[in-house]
Amino acid sequence: MATQSEMEANRGTTRERPDPARWRILAVLLVVIFMSLISVSIVNVALPSIQSGLDASQSDIQWVLSGYALTFGIVLVAAGRAGDVMGRGGIFVVGVIVFTLSSIAAGLAPTPDLLNVARFIQGIGSGLVNPQGVGMIQQYFRGAERGKAFGYFGSAVGVSVAIGPVLGGLLINLGGPDLGWRLTFLVNVPVGIVAVILALLWFPRPLIRRAKTTDAAAAAPAGRSRSMDLVGAMLLGLAVLSLLFPFVESAASALIWLLFPLGILLVVAWVLWERRYARRGRSPMVDLKIFSTRSFANGTVIVGLYFLGMTSVWVLVALYMQDGLGLSALQAGMVGVPSAILSALSAHWAGSRVMRYGRKIVIGGLFIGLFGLAASIAVVLLTEAGFISEWWLLLSLSFIGIAQGSVISPNQTLTLAEVPLDYAGSSGAIMQTGQRIGTSIGIAVITAAAFAILAISSWPVAFAVGFGLIGLVVLSALGVAFKDQRDRVRAVAAS
Repeated sequence: MATQSEMEANRGTTRERPDPARWRILAVLLVVIFMSLISVSIVNVALPSIQSGLDASQSDIQWVLSGYALTFGIVLVAAGRAGDVMGRGGIFVVGVIVFTLSSIAAGLAPTPDLLNVARFIQGIGSGLVNPQGVGMIQQYFRGAERGKAFGYFGSAVGVSVAIGPVLGGLLINLGGPDLGWRLTFLVNVPVGIVAVILALLWFPRPLIRRAKTTDAAAAAPAGRSRSMDLVGAMLLGLAVLSLLFPFVESAASALIWLLFPLGILLVVAWVLWERRYARRGRSPMVDLKIFSTRSFANGTVIVGLYFLGMTSVWVLVALYMQDGLGLSALQAGMVGVPSAILSALSAHWAGSRVMRYGRKIVIGGLFIGLFGLAASIAVVLLTEAGFISEWWLLLSLSFIGIAQGSVISPNQTLTLAEVPLDYAGSSGAIMQTGQRIGTSIGIAVITAAAFAILAISSWPVAFAVGFGLIGLVVLSALGVAFKDQRDRVRAVAAS
């Protein structure tokens, strides 16, 4: 008898034979997504070199990080919808080209202002690429294969977060303080060129040219015309901008926080517009009915909370290792290598088994993450007391890597299982937008709390408080995961 997870994953899918090119398509997707996500973490260790090399202000340096995250989050859902309507492969190729060209501009930037303009455009390229990856996995993979594909996707996400600082440290050591930081951007160029060539060679022609109703992606709902919904895209983009901007520019005037309630009002306006658009017989940017699907709603909240907490782990670790212990950028990056390897392995393992065990894998991963957080606090406090070395973090952070692989890719599979393929890109982008908002808010709040403690105490205490706050957020995600598990059990019992 099929499990509930299996029924959900296969419900509404076509009976077409799998496309023989699907694994080659996946390979191109993962390489590019890895490249785009690593650009978030690789820059962290390059910031001091950028500041000295370009004589940049602290505000300039902040925008090197924030500008990329901001434009990335703003375009995600609109880009996902564009792929659903116009063809995911074509939008993907355009995104890679934009990302690659802006990487060249960033690597050659002579001034801080031009570097930040390049980073804004780089974020747009990344925002175009990422939802197409999720949409094409939904489009080309079915059943257990889809779980495995999302497992590889999760491996790329997990490794990119942890390995970025290591690669950045190596490139800075290789190129020196003047050239090294430029290499952290220019390293994307050969990868982008190869990815575009392979996409043009390997992607099916209809995937590159335009979406067709005969493709694996489902046609628009009966009676509705497929459209981009430009007003909906503009409203949601402005909403995300208003929600994120106060957190990425938190040092500005207190008046900037008025944007946050404005963002909430814009979200309400977007919801009202989408409902009106659907009532007029048009195909909205996001079919809001998907939020009545418990698996999607619960999974979106879980991943939003997970990123709200766990993304700050590597920020705090880098700060503690460099500012607290006086270690180099490369040494700070190396502490995450075992975690990255285990994240990749656990994502593959979990992705291959998610159809069998369902939400239980996510619940187990969250428990492992909580253990890793507690163990890391213990390591830092015992290091301060002189009982052990800080390098025991290699072990404690490994549990966080296992958690990452066990949560992200299985949750992605389970959350999108019942989403119509016609909205695969935009629905996946909604999840990713929640991740971006969670990441920005989490880093701003948790690091602010750590620095507030640091002002009156030591780095070990600040680290412990920061990791404790992360633990509380992960506990909230665990509560939602248990709720989703109960919903699934009840659905099986009622069927």
